[in-house]
Amino acid sequence: MFWNDLKKPFFVLAPMHEVTDFAFRENISRYKKPDVIFTEFVSVDGLCHIQSQEKMAKYYLQYSEIQRPIVAQIWGSNPENFYKASKFIASLGFDGIDINTGCPDKSVVKQGGGAALMKNPKLTAEIILAAKEGSKLPVSVKTRIGFDKVETESWIKELIKANPVAITIHGRTKKELSKSPVHWDQIRLAALFAKNTGIKIIGNGDVLSVDDGKKISEKYDLDGIMIGRATMGNPWLFDESVQYDDISPEQKVKAMILHAEIFENSFLGIKRFNHFRKHIKAYISGFKNAAWVRNKFMSANNVSEMKSVADSLSL
Repeated sequence: MFWNDLKKPFFVLAPMHEVTDFAFRENISRYKKPDVIFTEFVSVDGLCHIQSQEKMAKYYLQYSEIQRPIVAQIWGSNPENFYKASKFIASLGFDGIDINTGCPDKSVVKQGGGAALMKNPKLTAEIILAAKEGSKLPVSVKTRIGFDKVETESWIKELIKANPVAITIHGRTKKELSKSPVHWDQIRLAALFAKNTGIKIIGNGDVLSVDDGKKISEKYDLDGIMIGRATMGNPWLFDESVQYDDISPEQKVKAMILHAEIFENSFLGIKRFNHFRKHIKAYISGFKNAAWVRNKFMSANNVSEMKSVADSLSL
């Protein structure tokens, strides 16, 4: 099992909806791959429908060998569907499965998934067991420190009983979303509860670099660190030999176009190119006339037009 081979502290690419798709993961892996990569979360209910299964697999669950170890993150509230979806994911060759018990999105919570599972430990335990039995893969969990208030002790102890291989903890409650400071002291508390259980504890929340992650991991005695938003527009993030401030505008444009090429080639007929535009702002920043340059690229409708824009610029 790959989790046991990871050296402390290890680094994980966070699952971010409509961000960490195949193209994003592939691009970052070509620069400097983190120790573990998670997919975007995907609905187990959708994966259990024959009509949508193939389409959803192409949309969410494409991966390549350079992305290994690759973990598919899933969400829902029906243990039977977790069993079926996990079995399907295992058939695709994934290295692990992660269960989302922390997403604060209203539509997800309304369906009893994501952060809503923090209010139902019994159901969560059934879901973890179903995913294990369906896939025979290592099953991990991503969560928060509480729903409306901090409940780290009671919630994490319940998760530990279900014995996932790893628990990633975003150090905020569902109510706090991403607006408050990260409660790293609560993540350290979770690590204390998990000590000697063999369960890996991964901290998550506003980590900006590998160096920051190493310091946080040591200070709070964590096994690993998960990084999400800081990777947007920065496929060099996991490469400690590269300083972001030293990356030239030309290098940023080159990385963006490579990312766009992967996107266009892998999602032809699946995703429209305008889905890529969210990444342009992240790449085109931190240099003179960045806003003007960004607007030029925003007008492009495909990679060919992006290349034409790049050729017309003098950066």
